[in-house]
Amino acid sequence: MTAAPSAAALEQFGCPPFWSRTVDVPSHDGAVHRWHLLDRPGTDPASPTVLCLHGNPTWSFVWSRLLRELDPALRVIAPDHLSMGWSERVGPRRYADRVADVNDLLRALDLQGPVWIVAQDWGGAIAMGVAVEHPELVVGLVLSNTGIAVPEGRRAPWLIRLAAANGVHRFATRDTSLFVRGTALLSGRRLNRIQRRALALPYRTRVSRQAVAEFVGDVPFDDRHPSAAALASVASRLGSLDIPVRLVWGARDPVFNDDFAEDLLGRFRDVALHRLGGAGHLAVLEMSIAPYVEAAITAGQAADVGIRVEQAGGATQRSDAAAPYRPLWSEVVANASLNTPAVSDAAADESVTWSAFAGRVARFATAMSASGVRAGDRVAVLVPPGVDLLATVYACWRIGAVTVVADRGLGLNGLGAAVRSARVRHVVGPAKSIAAARVLRWAPGAQMLSLRSLGANGASADIAGLALPEPQPADPAAVVFTSGATGPAKGVRYTHGQLCAQRDALRRMYGITPADRFVAAFAPFAVFGPALGMVTGLADMDVTAPATLTASALDEACARIGATMVFASPAALANVVRTATGSLPALGAIRLVMSAGAPVPIETLRSMRGLCPGAALHTPYGMTEVLPVADVALA
Repeated sequence: MTAAPSAAALEQFGCPPFWSRTVDVPSHDGAVHRWHLLDRPGTDPASPTVLCLHGNPTWSFVWSRLLRELDPALRVIAPDHLSMGWSERVGPRRYADRVADVNDLLRALDLQGPVWIVAQDWGGAIAMGVAVEHPELVVGLVLSNTGIAVPEGRRAPWLIRLAAANGVHRFATRDTSLFVRGTALLSGRRLNRIQRRALALPYRTRVSRQAVAEFVGDVPFDDRHPSAAALASVASRLGSLDIPVRLVWGARDPVFNDDFAEDLLGRFRDVALHRLGGAGHLAVLEMSIAPYVEAAITAGQAADVGIRVEQAGGATQRSDAAAPYRPLWSEVVANASLNTPAVSDAAADESVTWSAFAGRVARFATAMSASGVRAGDRVAVLVPPGVDLLATVYACWRIGAVTVVADRGLGLNGLGAAVRSARVRHVVGPAKSIAAARVLRWAPGAQMLSLRSLGANGASADIAGLALPEPQPADPAAVVFTSGATGPAKGVRYTHGQLCAQRDALRRMYGITPADRFVAAFAPFAVFGPALGMVTGLADMDVTAPATLTASALDEACARIGATMVFASPAALANVVRTATGSLPALGAIRLVMSAGAPVPIETLRSMRGLCPGAALHTPYGMTEVLPVADVALA
């Protein structure tokens, strides 16, 4: 037997001592084994039970933060696996034994369901095994930095291979505390000294680390391993699970990296990924994952009772509820025969007609499709602001590919982090951007498509006659990264239907008609111009530094197209105000000025009113995520 942690230690580790208890469990092997649990009672007996399964070489303490922060209505049970933590030391266990052990525990606890399993590392593989054996009990999974198989095309994690290597295995995992302490050190400063001490506490002796070594030894590196068949059997059945699965992934994990998340995304019916850019292997302790677990459970409960959750305006009457779906490129197709201006780029001194723009979109789409870009593929668009950027985005959407767009103002590091996190399959850009992506390894394994090759290889094409299946409203369309102005840049996923709804909401809110012409001093927002059927102008400025937009440059961009609307960031507007001198006649014709992306000082808005006396000034909120979730107008 193994003694339970002392009350003093638990208090120091942030765990109320009454959470800690033991339970004697009749085992499938015929014996009775004593398990140690952290069992936090819930206040609502009707709510699901949350079962937390740790990995190797940790114990139930790894869930202490979740136990403290999760909705108190939920009962949370975090056991120590047999021979791990403070549970009884028993004989060697293979993967199938571990799954059977948890099944034994569930029976002993008399959990009737519903049960959500939250699991990490090897606990995730065990959780998946329990879920496929008990679909009547397990109603959802939240998995963090785990796996069920080595992703196709790569080897097992090098740290695990090293720990399992002859001459290293027993020394690192059993004879010394190297593996135990090294696991906590992977988190760096994201864990404090008390947390690192707590993780290592049950594994102070060679005997107590025996199961740590056995866990590492149970990782199959080929099909001949005794546990390979059991793991493969579970992996083959994951697609039959009709439950929500949410992946909460530490992006800095050198063990279960993004390849494993990508592998799991392809194995479940109802699966979504939330990537934690600042977290590592022990993300469940390093950061608060309670909001993600609660959101998963709430959404699962709503689905179970057939509740339709309205994201916005659920109680209001929607005038467009029955409106037919009109693709994002519908206005480009409708205007394809017009030889009137469509896009004007003041920086490049380039202007194209609707006919030329539609032809460029069709040419790019044809070339990209011929190069292997397929519906659902993520494409990093590293094209500088201009006509080619808009044409590339619309070409991707017409193919059904998912555009990954990040503000160049994030800088090389921020842009690289955004592209890497999106797991793109293709990168499109000019030669310099392609070279940077290669050298800095923004997208290892991705296909690089030069912008010049798209223009050279794409034959003349008619956008209305493209022989490509059209994506549907529920299909993914874009991953758009926030500007980083109000926090770390975050990727926001959009479907075609959501982008179309956003387009239509903007049209209604601001009374936009095809007669409007707008200048965008923020390149990503310029993408909406063609979708709204508007002539779109781009100002002459450095897009990586919004404050480089001068009043004269904005006035010139407006004059080039006879603009009626302006969209610019707060920093850009502030510099327009600072540099305003002399006559700015084109600004006097503006009817609407919009600014978003960060709080807009009222002084800036009042000064802009002086430059655009006939304009209504608005600050829509939810710039990247849910534009326009709200709108504030200058009275």
